[in-house]
Amino acid sequence: MSISSLGDKPVHRIGFGAMQLAGPGVFGPPADPEAARAVLRRAVELGVDHIDTAQFYGPDVVNDLIREALHPYPEHLRLVTKVGARRDEQGGWIPAGEPDQLKEQVEQNLRSLGIERIDLVNLRRFERDAPDLAQPALAEQLGALAELRAQGKIDMIGVSNVYADTVRTAIETVGIGEVQNPYSILDRSDADVLELCRAHQVSYVPYFPLGSAFGGGGPNHLAADEQVRAVAAKHEITPSQVALAWLLAQYDRLLLIPGTSSVAHLEENLAVDDIRLDEDDLAVLAGVEQIAVGH
Repeated sequence: MSISSLGDKPVHRIGFGAMQLAGPGVFGPPADPEAARAVLRRAVELGVDHIDTAQFYGPDVVNDLIREALHPYPEHLRLVTKVGARRDEQGGWIPAGEPDQLKEQVEQNLRSLGIERIDLVNLRRFERDAPDLAQPALAEQLGALAELRAQGKIDMIGVSNVYADTVRTAIETVGIGEVQNPYSILDRSDADVLELCRAHQVSYVPYFPLGSAFGGGGPNHLAADEQVRAVAAKHEITPSQVALAWLLAQYDRLLLIPGTSSVAHLEENLAVDDIRLDEDDLAVLAGVEQIAVGH
């Protein structure tokens, strides 16, 4: 697979997002844990060296599956997690971004993954999906992660679910390895952050890469789009593969982490690395209608 960078570390451009390995609602265990572990093992066999996870996926479920399937980890496997939230007993998502909470969450990730140092920790804020929520001071949050980096428990810091001002502040104060925000051919509203990352050579990792199903996006919406269908037919690929290939064409440090609980779907996602969209394809896809995607 083609190579890019996660911060200063070389990684293949298509990684794996492990969120979907948990049960429904990203809560509790999957129906078939061994099948989930098989997906992880197959991903690494096929060259995946960047896995995105979080202790609050489950909680603990996904990290446990990763440890059970892959530990001791291959030397070049990069594990990325995020902090800033927790789950209640019903599976609800609760903000938990105070500095001491962030530090404890990093420790929880280290324990559940069975490691002493994590490659990158994203600070997950609620700027985009809960703009009226009072949040801890950004400087204090970044300072807490910087302390852990100085202690050797974190290699790199990232930010997630944030606007350009936060990205700029994080770059200037602590330095970041990536931004993880919603972005897709259906939702290009984060273009200003993508350009900021390009200017500073910061890796960009889009979530909801097919558009959010919560906002009317997803594979079915892509398959209904005339321009996407035309490019898919030309290359004899699926509409979802068109959308992922379009993302790779936007920026050389854009990294994909499509998630799945199916080996067949995993292999379809990784095959996108072999797809090259030409200028005519990109011109056609520029006409894809944007939709209001829920974040």
